[in-house]
Amino acid sequence: MTNNILLNMTGLPPFSKINLSDIEPAMDQVLKESREQVKHFLDGNTAYTWDNLVMPLELIDERISRIWSPVSHMNSVVNSDELREAYNACLPKLSEYSTEMGQNEKLFNAYKQISESDNFSQLDESQQKIINNSIRDFRLSGVELVEEEKLRYKEIMQELSNLTSKYEQNLLDATNVWKKEIQDVHLLDGLPESSKALAKQVAENEGKDGYLLSLEFPSYYPIMLYADNRELREEMHRAYSTRASDLGDTQWDNSPLMDEIIRLRQESAKLLGFNSYSERSLATKMAASTGQVLGFLNDLVEKSLPVAKKEHEELQAFAKKECGVDTLEAWDVPYFSEKLREHTYAISQEEIKPYFSEDNVLSGLFSVVNRLYGLEIAELDSIDTWHKDVRFFEIKDSHGELRGQFYLDLYARPNKRGGAWMDDCLTRLVIDDQVQAPVAYLTCNFSPPIGDLPALFTHTEVITMFHEFGHGLHHMLTKVDYPSVSGISGVPWDAVELPSQFMENWCWEKSALDNMAKHYETGEPLPDELFNKMIAARNFQAGMQMVRQLEFSIFDFRIHAELFKETGKETTEANGAGIYEILNQVRQKVAVVKAPEFNRFAHGFSHIFAGGYAAGYYSYKWAEVLSADAFSLFEEEGVFDQSAGKRFLENILEKGGSKEPMDMFVAFRGREPKIEALLRHSGITA
Repeated sequence: MTNNILLNMTGLPPFSKINLSDIEPAMDQVLKESREQVKHFLDGNTAYTWDNLVMPLELIDERISRIWSPVSHMNSVVNSDELREAYNACLPKLSEYSTEMGQNEKLFNAYKQISESDNFSQLDESQQKIINNSIRDFRLSGVELVEEEKLRYKEIMQELSNLTSKYEQNLLDATNVWKKEIQDVHLLDGLPESSKALAKQVAENEGKDGYLLSLEFPSYYPIMLYADNRELREEMHRAYSTRASDLGDTQWDNSPLMDEIIRLRQESAKLLGFNSYSERSLATKMAASTGQVLGFLNDLVEKSLPVAKKEHEELQAFAKKECGVDTLEAWDVPYFSEKLREHTYAISQEEIKPYFSEDNVLSGLFSVVNRLYGLEIAELDSIDTWHKDVRFFEIKDSHGELRGQFYLDLYARPNKRGGAWMDDCLTRLVIDDQVQAPVAYLTCNFSPPIGDLPALFTHTEVITMFHEFGHGLHHMLTKVDYPSVSGISGVPWDAVELPSQFMENWCWEKSALDNMAKHYETGEPLPDELFNKMIAARNFQAGMQMVRQLEFSIFDFRIHAELFKETGKETTEANGAGIYEILNQVRQKVAVVKAPEFNRFAHGFSHIFAGGYAAGYYSYKWAEVLSADAFSLFEEEGVFDQSAGKRFLENILEKGGSKEPMDMFVAFRGREPKIEALLRHSGITA
């Protein structure tokens, strides 16, 4: 076992040296050692303190996380059958360990003893937060249940771990398997030359002639946006919206998993004394009640829906006038929306791309961070990574102190999960004045370089990069020394999007774009005329975009509150309406774009069925109120005002999860957040 590199690694993970056969033995060993250590701490003391119990447990959890992190990450970005097998073998073991610790009554009582002791008030704010969070989480793990209920709760957690992983894997497999070969280039009429070149390059990489389309986003989205061939758009839309469903390749059908995931979540919530999983979800969030969340969402619907309906009517009229299309189908909306945008504002995403090459965008992003927070970012070579396209950077402050490091994996490829995300590799930890710098994974799925050209991004992709980097800054700039409330750890889910959405604002500022938007061939800056068109088009169809997100949020919250009813503490049964009945009810009230009968959106909604957003998708809009209001201070004082930047750094980014997010926001802004800035930024109100 001593030769197992996962058990012996220090610092950055040695990705190229990780043997997949070592993964399960490493996890078995570290979990065994952790159990023994916890027992030793509990048996060796009667008077528990931060030093003899809580901090040692922080170190135990940090070691487990450090070993599991590269395994979990590789499963998302370089998935393979062997890796998947090892990953899946470890999931129930990790779930069992987590629940076992959460239900350990002796450990629970030890934490309560510390919280009730005279010494508790002498602990610093972060230490007190960790202990209070832990006591809450013990209860949410079922520590106060009777033995039979504890056992059932543990079983549910293991089942959910397996089911959510299977859901994600089905979606990945269903996405990867679908391909369409095209020999006649005229079928791709309307597509930009860069999109055709990508399809040709993908075909060549697979040893095929002609062009190859897939359901990876850089391939799928240009078809929906630009392809003149309506039948091709419909075919691609049908394939994409039926992935992992009964109407797709049924060997990866998520249907049976979805009901079971919701049912088990409801049963677990009921065991803990909550009326629904939506209610259980809020136990660790900013929002106080299910009524407050639904009231917030419905208020946004009321303000946004009239705007969205008007935008859709304008789109329908345009499609009829330009092409004689009497009824807009779902696969028509992106296409005609892009045509209407070009018609109204004389601008297209493709026109902007030459000004956003990868290196220029990164340089501009790093310049924004430097001007706001005085930080320097530099690339490091010869760092071991999981793929040749991955880059690595470090962040230092004005005193030369290392604040954080990050991996950057920008391009879409087979066997890589779709979407964009930030995850933690290493968390800040201080022991005996020795600082473990936080390290982040920043992952996107953009179009790769084509031929000899650099990677060129749409402005939407630039926004995505800024968004994920905002998450990264939240993780890397923390000054909290204890892992469980350092960086993004311990931050309520409906506040975690604040730093990411906050960063997006600089993608619209001319003074920021001047350091970023330069033509990749000539070096010419983005012309004022083009920038002004971008600003004019910024809130194009903002109402339609708003109600789409509200549809997802309300659907998520309702299925976790209404799908099942309880017939006892340990049994649930269907409440009558199924997942798609509830989705259709929400759509009837909120949506303006009619979904086709074959649409199986929920089968691919991994945010809630496999990610961390179950009964929490509303967090995007909730946090957007915070981020818009936070940026309004910079609108008042200057978008690069260093005093405002220092306040955001010190009160939000550096604090991690060590304080309640509302207290941190008030410390930064001087008051509680207001919704007006969000409505104004979204174009819903003037």
